[in-house]
Amino acid sequence: MLEFKHKSVLFEEALQALSIKPDGVYIDGTAGGAGHSRAIAQRLDGGVLISVDRDPDAIEVITERLKDYKCVKIVNDNFKNIRNILNKCSADGFDGLLLDIGVSSFQLDTAQRGFSYHKDAPLDMRMSKSGISAADVVNTYSEKDLADIIYKYGGEKFSRSIARSIVRRRENKPIERTGELADIISESLPMAARRDAHPARKTFQALRIEVNKELENLETALDEALECANKGARICVITFHSLEDRIVKLKFREWAQGCVCPPEFPVCVCGKTPRAKILKPVLPSEKEISENPRSRSAKLRTAIKL
Repeated sequence: MLEFKHKSVLFEEALQALSIKPDGVYIDGTAGGAGHSRAIAQRLDGGVLISVDRDPDAIEVITERLKDYKCVKIVNDNFKNIRNILNKCSADGFDGLLLDIGVSSFQLDTAQRGFSYHKDAPLDMRMSKSGISAADVVNTYSEKDLADIIYKYGGEKFSRSIARSIVRRRENKPIERTGELADIISESLPMAARRDAHPARKTFQALRIEVNKELENLETALDEALECANKGARICVITFHSLEDRIVKLKFREWAQGCVCPPEFPVCVCGKTPRAKILKPVLPSEKEISENPRSRSAKLRTAIKL
């Protein structure tokens, strides 16, 4: 079996936010190393856990680690397809959904998956191991599109210089290795900008988000989640950067909004009522951050369907 190492972030906080009912239906939409999934399964008695991951390597690990839990159904799919996932498992709705967004430690630390700028490997970054790769993006997108993606998804202020260097370099031969791309990025930045974090960090994040359509999938998943949720269901999302968190925050705020009539109207005519109650966001403790530095930017948001 694969050695899938991934430390679940905000572990106890997420379980508490789900408020698990023993006979409920729960979805772990990003099951990864099965840490959250195993803990949810242990709390069920008559209920069902649907463990989902788009990564076939993760599915292999989940299947092994949860083989003793009869309440678990394992699905290799993208968490954006919540309605189809429920249909596959003969479930009408769910009582709790957990999404732990972003790349797993296993994916980052496995060199051949091509997510990391620290290790030289094929330029891949596909969570599902299918579809367009980071190499496809780097070698086929226009200079403008590359610059836009690197700026929008990475917040990289030198995006135009990086995109220009990528296009210039690929004219000689395709860019196929993570180390090669990291060097190109580093050479595109002024010396002062290379001294802080790794010069390639923002660009690699941007490419990963583009390859896996992470933000679009998150929006789709949230829209489907509210429609498929049972009354009182809890939708819990752990994010790791501001782009993801903003999507969740705005979507939850939209769900919680009531009447939008002008204040001068004597009575409500819009008929809009809140669809969800929003709980206060939860951040990792200082202890967790010291034990797992990758949790530093994590944030857990929870919405309860009314």
